[in-house]
Amino acid sequence: MRAVIGGYAIRIERRADVRWWQTALASVLAILVSLFLVGIAFVRVGADPLEVYREIVNYAFLSQFGLPQTINRATYVLLAAFAIIVPLRAGLWNIGMPGQIFAGTLAAFGVAYAFGAKTASATELPGALVVPLMLVAALAAGAVYGAIAGFLRGRFQVNEIVTTMMLNWAMLWIVAHMIREGGPFMGRTAEGEGFTLPTSLRVPQAFGLPVTVYATVILALLLTWFLAKTTLGYRIRTFGESPRAAEYAGIDATRVSTLVFALGGLFAGFAGFHYFLGVPGVYKIPKNYGDLGDFSFYGLITGLIARNNPIAAIPVAILFGGVSGGARFMQGKLRLAFGIDYALLGVLMIMMVAFQALAQFSLRIERAATVAATQVERGESRVESPHH
Repeated sequence: MRAVIGGYAIRIERRADVRWWQTALASVLAILVSLFLVGIAFVRVGADPLEVYREIVNYAFLSQFGLPQTINRATYVLLAAFAIIVPLRAGLWNIGMPGQIFAGTLAAFGVAYAFGAKTASATELPGALVVPLMLVAALAAGAVYGAIAGFLRGRFQVNEIVTTMMLNWAMLWIVAHMIREGGPFMGRTAEGEGFTLPTSLRVPQAFGLPVTVYATVILALLLTWFLAKTTLGYRIRTFGESPRAAEYAGIDATRVSTLVFALGGLFAGFAGFHYFLGVPGVYKIPKNYGDLGDFSFYGLITGLIARNNPIAAIPVAILFGGVSGGARFMQGKLRLAFGIDYALLGVLMIMMVAFQALAQFSLRIERAATVAATQVERGESRVESPHH
């Protein structure tokens, strides 16, 4: 797009390639603009923005209670990001993270229930046997639930966004049936939440964190290698860049669609296994499970901001994990109105997506006479197209 204003030609052009430092700069600018905008709201309610942000940082990244919470939430968001990154590499959108997360969570708790975890004491069950089975069940259930949308997309061209959203609602109602009103997973106190896992069936801890945290970092490295260096990763990228060219190359659309959604569901199932079976203070399906399902959508934003790079998604996930916990703590400590934490997260999310979109374009300002002379030297027409 080009416009001439006051003797200057202004061009806005899409960049052929966005470098990593441009993405990083866009993220930093988005954070600064978000802090400024939300700071205005804090001033209007009588709060000092600097004090607010200091409380958030101190709790989320410096306190002995807040830092583990930040890491656990960041791990959850990062795994949800992996669930969107793999299908996006194939040009498809996985909006079904909540459903796939709870499919994996229910499967894991189903294994525990089958071994009598609802009524067993803390040490009666063999954790070395049951916990791996719970992990396998979570991964398999998430993958199968995700593969449904991929198969329908590849075989019948059913819109995957509509399908995954419908599957989300179906699974949320299934969870409600399982943990409420006499459902098989309902806790002993009948408070509308699932039973608590006995100690022997909880995800092991290492250095104060669930081992799933360390596994997720390794997965980020492996997923990056898989998408960039393997033949299957190449097929996925080819399908995403040009489905028609992929078809000519013999790449089956149904197989690729089913595969990427199954992999996405697998990561989502692992996210449920990590958070509901590994995070201290949870170890059950809580009453606010719907809120945690919604929180997985930050994985979608994380994947977009990271431009489908699993490693680049790590700092973005840490940011969302820290702000979500730190803002809630700050809201209570400073006695601010309910929802101010969501406002901060919402503005941050919108600004980061917007700035990442702007980073894909370059702005050039030149004197109109210079541009005209350049066009004459190149033999270009000086008559503007009516489409400009």
